[in-house]
Amino acid sequence: MSRRGPRRVLASFWRSHGFMIGLMVVTALTLADSAEMSVRWGRWLKTHHGPDGIIAAIFFFSGMTLEKESLSQGLVDLKAIGGALFLIFVLAPLWALTLAYWPMSPGLVVGLFLVAAMPTTLSSGVVMTGAAGGNTATALLITIVSNAMAILVTPLLLKFLLGQSVKSTTAVLNTPSLMATLALLVLTPLAVGMRLRNPCLALMRRVRCPQPGTLNTFLVIVVVWLGVCGSRHTILQGLNLMPLLLALAVVFHGGLLVGGFFITRLLDLSVGRREAVIFMGGQKTLPLSVLIQTAVFPQYGEALIFCVAHHLVHLIMDGGVLSLLKNARLSASHGMARSAEGTRRLEEGDAGMRTKRHEKGSP
Repeated sequence: MSRRGPRRVLASFWRSHGFMIGLMVVTALTLADSAEMSVRWGRWLKTHHGPDGIIAAIFFFSGMTLEKESLSQGLVDLKAIGGALFLIFVLAPLWALTLAYWPMSPGLVVGLFLVAAMPTTLSSGVVMTGAAGGNTATALLITIVSNAMAILVTPLLLKFLLGQSVKSTTAVLNTPSLMATLALLVLTPLAVGMRLRNPCLALMRRVRCPQPGTLNTFLVIVVVWLGVCGSRHTILQGLNLMPLLLALAVVFHGGLLVGGFFITRLLDLSVGRREAVIFMGGQKTLPLSVLIQTAVFPQYGEALIFCVAHHLVHLIMDGGVLSLLKNARLSASHGMARSAEGTRRLEEGDAGMRTKRHEKGSP
């Protein structure tokens, strides 16, 4: 027992923080590789369609984690789904466009716009929604719908945002080509993963293969490593921007959280329904932003660092929101329990008074 205790603690810690630790360690080691021993391999993989294959695998495994039976249950709350999609594809881009007037380099603007145009996350938002007591079926449906819509909406949003920006960028966005790429690398493997979910999971259990969520964590870290390898020199030159970059990530995601709470209040979404809007509407997927940055904006290394930093920042901030929502839910349940107990005691007191009166009136 003395050995299993620490192992369980370590396993729990790794499940909670392993992804963030992995991202930070891989990024730091790649930037510190002055001899570029690992960087050369990363660049070779990048030029030989490594990111494309990894992204397709990520969405395939993500499809395996989505239960089709739960999706039909999520259709019940169309108001929450609409609120989340408004937050993802309308409020986030407009908020990013507003923040673009803040003095910053074109690379940071590109990174901000990349994050703003992304659909929601594939797993963390659903997990946080469930942990906060929200409807995971609604969260799953928001994941599917937003990532499917991203095939058309994300390229159009990027084109709009880059065209409206006050900063000058040299990137040329081929919208039809990007749409085709997203359809091939996102929608197709996601659909195939959902279709083959049961037989693939059974096979993975037989051969004792890591679960899809664990594999995805590793693959996301790998795709970030490929991006850092390709933009290493640019990133090193822009490390002095890190304080501004982190501040921008906090302000951007903080605005989305405020918008999420406001939308749930406006739509009169009660506890249990609002959580999916707050978490799914505010979170942004990382693999897709890294894919587009490496393929379309490789000259802007700051954009890649912002995408990664924002992902870490929004996980930390949403962890705090999760604690607040859980505490509020616990306080509400305790308050209801105390109210019910008080009502029960009043009823018992009234019953006792009536019994005494009846006994006094009896001969």
